[in-house]
Formats: sequence, C-alpha cells, structure tokens
Amino acid sequence: MLGPTCMTTAAQNRIPDSCQTLLSRLRRSTPPLARKLVFEGVGDRDVYNIAAPFELDGRQVIAGRVERRDVEHSDIVFFAEQGGTWWPIPAAATFPGLQDPCISFVGGGLVVGGVRFPVTVADGSVGWRMEFYRGTTLNNLLLFLTGPDKMKDIRLVELADERVGVLTRPQGAKGGRGKIGFLVSTSIETITAEAIQEAPLFQDQCRDEEWLGANEAHRLSNSLLGVLGHVAYFDRNEHRHYYPMAFCVNPCTGEASPPEIIACRADFPAGPAKRPDLVDVMFSGGLVRHGDGTATLYAGLSDAEAGCVRLPDPFARWASAPAEHTGTMTAERTPRGSVPSGHNRPNRFASKS
Repeated sequence: MLGPTCMTTAAQNRIPDSCQTLLSRLRRSTPPLARKLVFEGVGDRDVYNIAAPFELDGRQVIAGRVERRDVEHSDIVFFAEQGGTWWPIPAAATFPGLQDPCISFVGGGLVVGGVRFPVTVADGSVGWRMEFYRGTTLNNLLLFLTGPDKMKDIRLVELADERVGVLTRPQGAKGGRGKIGFLVSTSIETITAEAIQEAPLFQDQCRDEEWLGANEAHRLSNSLLGVLGHVAYFDRNEHRHYYPMAFCVNPCTGEASPPEIIACRADFPAGPAKRPDLVDVMFSGGLVRHGDGTATLYAGLSDAEAGCVRLPDPFARWASAPAEHTGTMTAERTPRGSVPSGHNRPNRFASKS
C-alpha cells in the first residue's frame, strides 16, 4: 500500500565551504539598493524577522515578529502599507507567543507558520515548537499542524503535481547546530511531526560548527525548488553572524545545490540591535521575484528592525536549467520511508571546488 510521504536525500560529494568563504564570493558590480521599512501602531515594540509581502483581498500584507527590545516574548502581527508606513491590520488575527512568521500558499489556501516560545517539551525542559495555521483570510486561520519539539525553520511548498514539499531543520543528535532535511507528502493533511522528524538531511551544505535553515521555498517554472535561507556561525567572541543564502532542490531526486550567500547586514545602514552579539544578523524572510532578472529580499536586521534589498534574482539560473536537471514530476507515490529511484546518483549541482 502506498503511504503519504516519500523521503528523498542527497549524496555527500564535497566538503562544505565555510560561511566566510561563501561571503568572500559575494561580489556585485553595483551597490545593492537597500532600505529599512517603517512600522507604526505597535507602541514601543520592534518589528523584525518579517516575511515577504503577499497580496490578499487586493492589498499587500506583511507578517512580522513584534517584540519589546528587552524580552523574547513576541506576537505575529499582519501589516498593510499606507503612505510608505506599515500599520497593523485591525481585522486580522494576531498570534500571541509566536515568533518568526513564514507564509506559503498550498491547495489554494493561505498557510501561516510561526515558532511558539516558550513551551515545555517532552523532557520537561523549556523549548520551542512550530505551529501552522491555514485559511482563506486573515481572520479564519485555524491550527492544522504542530512540528516536532525544538525544531524551527520548517517550510512548506506546493509542488507541480500538487504534493507538498517540506523543508526541515533538526538540531542536536541528528542535525548538530542545524542542518536542512526534505520530504514530500501526498497532501498537506498527511504531514505529521513524526515524518518531519524522520526526514533525511542534505549532507553537503554546512560545516558541523556552523548552521543553516530554510526560510522560504519557491516552485520554479521547471519544477525545481528555489530555497531562500540563512547560514550562520559564532565567532571567537560568541557573536552570531547570519547571512541570507539561496540554493536549489530537485524534489524528484532530492539533489540539492550548495548554498550561496546573497546579501549581508552591511548592505544596510547601521542601526540598533537587540543584543551586542546580534549586530551582524540579517535573517531572511522572503523573496519577491520581479521577472526581470531581479528580486527583492525582505529580512530582519539585528533582531531589532526590518528591511528590503533589491538583488539579482538568485533563482534565475536554476529556473532556466535544462530539462535533464528537473526530473519528471509524476503521480506515482513512493511507500512511506522509502527513497525514490535515483537518490544515489552524483549530486549534479555540487561544486567542483
């Protein structure tokens, strides 16, 4: 009998590059066009770690993490722009206790995810857990999925055959400081915390002393997935350094490209930080592709502000990849826990360096 999920994996073929090596390759012919976003109507709280704007009911909407500078207890709030300033939408639901919103559209509906913190996890310790809500408007969103304990950066994307790709990010015994996994589910209803926990990891993307995670996934015109994420490390002073990155996934074979850093906190003017160790943090939120070879990246800055920057579209070259790199999306289902044929082929996206 065919099960609800198929697992995919990527072969390990290379030693991952360090964050600093990836950053050294960030070269631009012209300076990036970056600006900070202005949010009002939330009192003295900060708005950061935003998702990309999306259109709903004829207007552009941004979901943001809203939080006082001196605490880590936040709400997810929806904003609409008026006169260059983003204001809370009065009729929209808010999500007290949720951090770091993510947005996707699956099965014709809106899906909103966030990290609930703090929660008491199975071993009795304080931790976090992702929650996902879906609906058709900003005031009828209902909880439908809760992720595994202590796992952030779970992201959903509808595939070309209407199945659902799920990017995961375990830590600890399985993922170390944080590595990305991937599975495919027959539908949004069949995704479970257990399947998310069991998803195999891409093995060639990140050094063990560093970490990375997915922030948003785009289905490209050739059925590949363009993934926006972050890659990070601690320096010798235990200060965090976070960089937006992008990579590509073939959902049919599980092949994944190495990450490439696409922006950095220094693209923006200096500003406040939540703590001294968070100054050099740019946390990817979402990407708006313009169809002209450019895209706008939306992100949190230093856990205190939010901004956007116009860049060369990081997915453009993958979207135009030859058909042999895309595989064929079929309706055939793979039994749960198994790996589709072709998973052990060489990683054709892997760098030769």
